[in-house]
Amino acid sequence: MKEIFELIDKECDRQNEGIELIASENYASKMVRKACGSILTNKYAEGYPNRRYYGGCKYVDLVEELAIKKACELFGSKYANVQPHSGSQANAAAYRALMPAGGKILSLVLNDGGHLTHGSPVSFSSHLYDFVHYPLSSDGKLDYEVILEIAKKEKPNAILAGYSAYPYIIDFKKFKEICDEVGCYFIVDMAHIAGLVASGKHPNPVPYADIVTSTTHKTLRGPRGGLILTNSDELIKKINSAIFPYYQGGPLEHIIAGKAICFDEALKDDFKEYAGKIIENTKACRDVLAKLGALTSDTENHLFLLNTLDSYGITGKDAQNKLEEIDITANKNMIPGDKLSPKETSGLRIGFAAITTRGCTKQDAEKIALIIHEYLANKIDAVTAKKQVKEMTSSWQKIEEL
Repeated sequence: MKEIFELIDKECDRQNEGIELIASENYASKMVRKACGSILTNKYAEGYPNRRYYGGCKYVDLVEELAIKKACELFGSKYANVQPHSGSQANAAAYRALMPAGGKILSLVLNDGGHLTHGSPVSFSSHLYDFVHYPLSSDGKLDYEVILEIAKKEKPNAILAGYSAYPYIIDFKKFKEICDEVGCYFIVDMAHIAGLVASGKHPNPVPYADIVTSTTHKTLRGPRGGLILTNSDELIKKINSAIFPYYQGGPLEHIIAGKAICFDEALKDDFKEYAGKIIENTKACRDVLAKLGALTSDTENHLFLLNTLDSYGITGKDAQNKLEEIDITANKNMIPGDKLSPKETSGLRIGFAAITTRGCTKQDAEKIALIIHEYLANKIDAVTAKKQVKEMTSSWQKIEEL
């Protein structure tokens, strides 16, 4: 179909010509994309390796077994389920494995950086489970003493850590101590920081959590999909049953092949260097914006929050739309204590995983901060800003060559 390939070409141009600052996006390698577009898409393989409901699975069994082996090696886990189609389905299976009849889960206040599947009213999670929440402190960080107090009061079946807009290191050991004290399970959703964990740039939750869920397409730089890890002989059986047959049918073996490749790529030394550069670039951009007078969170990982309402007098939604005019893509985001709705928000979430893949340097990150500040503050016009963006992106590696 000609029209589809024309649109794919246009999307390729958009990605090459723009500065991608959405913290949950990245660019998969050529080998990952090749696997995801392979003939493995033809094969139905309901079930698990050597326990399929279809014949002809001897090669996809080996593909999936290799993906599991690489995932366990990468994160130091005893078991892995590589079949979840998304992080949301990975979380659904984790909850199901621990609390099949429902239960109470203590998670972060959603406006402070939680995910929809962490108890949002519009998500399945709040309909099937009783979610209660802990807040961030006034400095925007986790307060473990407060979390312990709430946990003692609420007596949850599980405590959930791992977030979609939290710019600081998470102390999983402290969370585990809280869970042990109140006698509940510990779940970690490391979707955003998986690549940093894999590279040793962020503490690993696997030794502490009962179940760890993740996506494979953010900082891990793989195909779009989910992942579940555990060290429990008992829980892996429940996890597997929760994925198939409870929540999913046939696994996407072409995507699982892409996952295997991304796990292998993340085991290499150059991935560790890449993860370090993500953190360096993120902090460089944040520091320049703060120096210029913008109100931001600090950062210890791949993202930070920019308060556009108090910095520039515009909502996060308007800032997102304004930046898109000059080919900078970011996303509106709630900030701790936000009084605006999720449709408007008071800020932006800014991340550097994607453009660091293309070759963004610390100096580029500092220049990006200046472009954002001057354009949102109406100190330069769109023509000038867009020209600066084009000059920068033209020197980076092309998407199709990665």
